[in-house]
Amino acid sequence: MQKIEMKAVFGLIIIAILTRLLPHPPNFAPITSIALFSGFHFSSKRIALLIPLVGMFLSDIFLGMHALMPVIYLSFVLISVMSFYIKSISFTNVLLASTLFFVLSNLGVWYFYYPLTWSGLTTCFVLAIPFFVNAIAGDPFYTAVLQFSFKKVKSPSFSL
Repeated sequence: MQKIEMKAVFGLIIIAILTRLLPHPPNFAPITSIALFSGFHFSSKRIALLIPLVGMFLSDIFLGMHALMPVIYLSFVLISVMSFYIKSISFTNVLLASTLFFVLSNLGVWYFYYPLTWSGLTTCFVLAIPFFVNAIAGDPFYTAVLQFSFKKVKSPSFSL
């Protein structure tokens, strides 16, 4: 792994941890963007899969462990895997990743916390709409920041 890639890996993990620990609107966080970005940009797919998971786990140590962790982490793994196959990080792909996270995470919420009925499923997803609104605001924002920053750092005129 190149030196710049290694710095980017550690930087992404630190960003993930800090943004989860600092006050922010629910689901307005960079983890989905980090999963998408890592899978798309890093040659090591193993590292790409681990970046969002390590960031999540290290921040979950402080925020608390919960029953939904396997579902949430699986969502980010699937987003990273999805990004292995996309041709570009476009607005459509970011919304697809946001939607994937929304559907999978809320299926988990429904399973663990709501009656396993059609009414329970509907209630769960309707109550989750404000979280999805935050995600579809935050995910494109963080993805744009990551993409711009990465391009800037990779440019020949950049120096530390």
